[in-house]
Amino acid sequence: MSGKIALDTDIAIKFLNGDKTIDSFLSRYSEIYLSVVVVGELIFGALNSRHAEQNLARHRKLIQRAMILEIKETTANVYAKIRLVLKRKGKPIPENDLWIASACIEHKLPLISGDGHFKFIDHLTIECI
Repeated sequence: MSGKIALDTDIAIKFLNGDKTIDSFLSRYSEIYLSVVVVGELIFGALNSRHAEQNLARHRKLIQRAMILEIKETTANVYAKIRLVLKRKGKPIPENDLWIASACIEHKLPLISGDGHFKFIDHLTIECI
């Protein structure tokens, strides 16, 4: 086990739901990172579910295991540059995904995601399963 990887929300949810492919893939990494934005999306999803307390407890286990990427001024600078480039390309992506990508670029971390729009972001390393 070696290396670092950041998870997008869709991958974190698949992992939490017991996806064996994701579990096997992540077992190769010694450090798992979550953007604070992903943390917020996970907590929202748990609270918005029928089994809020049960899901919140499961989500918290993953959150506690991971290293959390905070949003700082340097992250905001990366975000602004990415957003401007994508606007000029006519390739807007969801706001939260811009923040997630910005944190990964800032910390030089690869991101694993099933969302194809991340491919439009320069300097972002995407890991595929």
